[in-house]
Amino acid sequence: MDNLPNPDESYDLGSHPSPFSGDQIDQSTTETTGYSPLSADSFGYCRTSSETSAFSDPTDSCTDESSPLVPKSMSRNQVALTRLGMKQHAKIANEKPCNQEAVDSGLELMKERFSKLLLGEDMSGSGKGVCTAVAISNSITNLYATVFGQNLRLEPLPPKKKLMWKREMECLLSVCDYIVEFIPSSQNFQDGMTVEVMTSRPRLDIYINLPALQKLDTMLLEILESFQDTEFWYAEQGSLSSSTNLSGSFRRIIQRKEEKWWVPVPCVPPGGLSEKSRKQLQHKRDCANQIHKAAMAINSSILAEMEVPEKYMAALPKSGRASLGDSIYRYMSTTEEFSPDYLLDCLNITSEHEALEIADRVEASMYTWRRKACMSHSKSSWDLVKDLMADGDKSDKNHILAGRADNLLFCLKQRYPELSQTTLDTSKIQYNRDVGQAVLESYSRVLEGLAFNIVAWIEDVLYVESSMKHKDQ
Repeated sequence: MDNLPNPDESYDLGSHPSPFSGDQIDQSTTETTGYSPLSADSFGYCRTSSETSAFSDPTDSCTDESSPLVPKSMSRNQVALTRLGMKQHAKIANEKPCNQEAVDSGLELMKERFSKLLLGEDMSGSGKGVCTAVAISNSITNLYATVFGQNLRLEPLPPKKKLMWKREMECLLSVCDYIVEFIPSSQNFQDGMTVEVMTSRPRLDIYINLPALQKLDTMLLEILESFQDTEFWYAEQGSLSSSTNLSGSFRRIIQRKEEKWWVPVPCVPPGGLSEKSRKQLQHKRDCANQIHKAAMAINSSILAEMEVPEKYMAALPKSGRASLGDSIYRYMSTTEEFSPDYLLDCLNITSEHEALEIADRVEASMYTWRRKACMSHSKSSWDLVKDLMADGDKSDKNHILAGRADNLLFCLKQRYPELSQTTLDTSKIQYNRDVGQAVLESYSRVLEGLAFNIVAWIEDVLYVESSMKHKDQ
């Protein structure tokens, strides 16, 4: 495990570097005095454990070369290092009694959280809880709701919540350090002999995607941290009195006032934003939008690799026509040159709910036709299905219809990029048993949601500023 690459190292995504300084994010963990439900400010979580207790009271005499406690084979450098380490531990031990109660509280909360993970959220201990993958996925989702659920405006994250997010995510992501695969490598000896050995490294999907997600996480926190001393401000809708200048205090979409009355309203000065501030907002919006696309791409790729649950396959209709409906099926089966865009235009979709319903129907019909195309084979694993669809008979009607349904679903998601997860996606998350995939899927999903919110909040401010200028004219 010592040869594992450090996931904290910089990871090149091929995107533009973040324009925001990392110094705004790098704050000391001792600035606050409270502690999160998982961790305390005075409790520093460490993935490695020391053989020497930090609460012991060692003396220098115990590390002397003549001491019987030190092996004779230990070199002078090792003794010096041991003596230095014992002095550091002794210094820490002298500082910790004042915060002993906070340490104990943090440890108890840590035990409680990981006990719930091990029990699968079943406090009875009867083994009826969810699997580890689902428990970790739920923990990441709940942590995101706790930290960012009340954050409805463009402002830095409170230090306590930022500390909670970083520390608890580090704990939840630590399981990925032990999901490894073995790869062949060469080891050279001093006599010139070369031996091929197997070394371990993080599993490929974790090795590629986890550092990328951690970089996106840091960039999003940097964007939020940069909103200090802004030219705009927020007012609660309930606090807007008759004396308030309403010309700069309204939502971008008027009908959202009733739907989301709890969302604060952005306000701008009477003269509008300065040119510098406007350009900075537009740049941050573009950065957050790119982060949103990257997180969404990672989430889609992880969901695509998850196995289709047997319960979902068992619940599929017997025919794709029954799932799609006569009108859509007739166009897909009778047209020689199929155009998914033309079909979507004919459907005249008016709401996200309607688009999601059509996506579910198209996806169900696609897997129904794929199952029929693979009916002649005895095996029905998801890997075999993917291989058969790649090398299947291109002239088979079920194969053609499944391909057209796949194209229609792709165009539907392209036209409605903020579409909620389909029934198949939620079913994959619910029945997934792969811990690594669960971590990557949930992490990318919450980052996708945060990036989308930041883009929406920035667009609200820019819309208010633009509308105010048009009113003045």
